[in-house]
Amino acid sequence: MDPRTCTLSPALCLSLALLLSACASAPPDDYRPRLSQQLEETLTPADIQAEVDFGRHVAASILGRMDGLDNDAVQRYVNLVGQTVARASRRPELDFYFYVLESDQVNAYAAPGGYVFITRPALALMRDESELAAVLAHEIAHVDQRHIVRALDIGATGSDAGLAQLMGGASETTRVVFDQAVDQALSILFEKGLERQDELEADAQGAILLASTGYDPGALRRYLDRVHESGTDQHAELSGTHPPFDVRLAALDRQLHDEGLTGLDYPRLAERFRDRTQP
Repeated sequence: MDPRTCTLSPALCLSLALLLSACASAPPDDYRPRLSQQLEETLTPADIQAEVDFGRHVAASILGRMDGLDNDAVQRYVNLVGQTVARASRRPELDFYFYVLESDQVNAYAAPGGYVFITRPALALMRDESELAAVLAHEIAHVDQRHIVRALDIGATGSDAGLAQLMGGASETTRVVFDQAVDQALSILFEKGLERQDELEADAQGAILLASTGYDPGALRRYLDRVHESGTDQHAELSGTHPPFDVRLAALDRQLHDEGLTGLDYPRLAERFRDRTQP
């Protein structure tokens, strides 16, 4: 199944996405400029296409490891919520894709180029739409910041041109290096994790994305606290690839306070979430 899982017409999908965002409060005017000002680098069309192509191969490898959730209605709903949040992304040149995976673990993953995955147990621990939007916003922030591309440091000087050259190479050596890069990306996602600062940055920017979209910006903090308190083995992978929960919660508390994002009466949309995700 196509990760976009949008079997409706593009116009109707857009209308539904706009309907989702219309139910949220109008965000403060200064959030979108703050996000856009954080992008300092200039990417060429070749850089962007290489990132998308590389991410597509990483996403295909993820789908080779795990099956997708066999529920088209839930897949469409998660995709629409993700598309709503992605409208506030700093990467308007990218098409984002959102997909729910069958897994035993509570986690979510973002491949370069806009491919975002969330596991069924992670979805099951959520209580409202704002928490779903929060987890997707965290992953969108990873794509925005190109964290995996930077972590791979492809090319002799670590330049992004190295990735473009790698994608365009046809030699056996280039193919071997490319396969190794995909394996390294999967290792980051499933085993080693990104740098602590990358994860904290994604938490912080995710909160701003939520406020930009009109969702409760404290949703990720609530969700992480619940996952931490659940005390189940399901979140073992999340703990292994992310900073400790107490570090993330403390950083989010500081950021929400410093950004003036506490005490806001932004929607959580619990009833709609239950209606769209429960049998």
